[in-house]
Amino acid sequence: MTTLVSIWLVLVLAVTASLKAWRAAGTAQALATYGISGRRAQWTGVWLLVSTELGLALALAAGLEWAPAGITGLLLLFAGATLAALLAGGRGRPCACFGSASRLGWSSPVRAAALALAAGALALGWLPGGPEGYDRWLTLGLSLGLAALAGLAAAVLALAREVGVLRLSAGSRGALEIAGEGPELGSTQPWAKSVPIGRRALLVVAIFTSESCPLCAQLAPTVEHLAGDPLLAVGVFDEHADAAVWSQAAVPGSPYAVVLSVGAVVLANGTFNSLSQLESVLATARSRERGLALAA
Repeated sequence: MTTLVSIWLVLVLAVTASLKAWRAAGTAQALATYGISGRRAQWTGVWLLVSTELGLALALAAGLEWAPAGITGLLLLFAGATLAALLAGGRGRPCACFGSASRLGWSSPVRAAALALAAGALALGWLPGGPEGYDRWLTLGLSLGLAALAGLAAAVLALAREVGVLRLSAGSRGALEIAGEGPELGSTQPWAKSVPIGRRALLVVAIFTSESCPLCAQLAPTVEHLAGDPLLAVGVFDEHADAAVWSQAAVPGSPYAVVLSVGAVVLANGTFNSLSQLESVLATARSRERGLALAA
């Protein structure tokens, strides 16, 4: 049991660290859920998390005695941070648990607490001793096989999500931009400065959604797909959790997109119901931004 728990803790830490590093820009933005603002602080936090998780995984794999206790402390910290964010109304926001795509829910602190319990039992020596010789290698092989199956299942789910994104992009009409709806074009929107901006970001994209909107749930993979672009800083604003922002932006309904410059100046907005329509808002914003640059 000791060997099995150790192997799984090493795999979990290695996978979570890899996912955080894979899309570091999105993971950095997700740290805003925990009150970490500012690009420098967010990027420092991401690489601190990645190095800590990988370091603890390597220490446990090497059999260092202090590793289980260190992992327990880290996982308890994760459980406390996610619980505090949930109590502050952050449910559904990016949580950076498994990279930029993971969302905060009640399963987040429960999962971290369960892993902390396993690591704590390992640190206190409560688990039966590990197998030796052939049995040890058999346990390692079975664990790696199960991990490979889990990875394959995740890959299949990711492929299914991409297929969903392609289906949503089938529509060819542009987004509906109506004069007098949404924030005024060319105006500066102070609320947009709450969206974390990566070092390479050229535009800010604010997505307005609602829990009572079935289409918003269908378009969630589209928004996640967009958030993976390092040239875009994407923020999602819920009708109830971010009611003040909705009021300031004068949003007519959901799903609604507002594209702004990094200086929070509105370039384009509109209602959308597919990836192609959302991209049409971006194309309009890029065109207007180039026009402003030429005029200057």
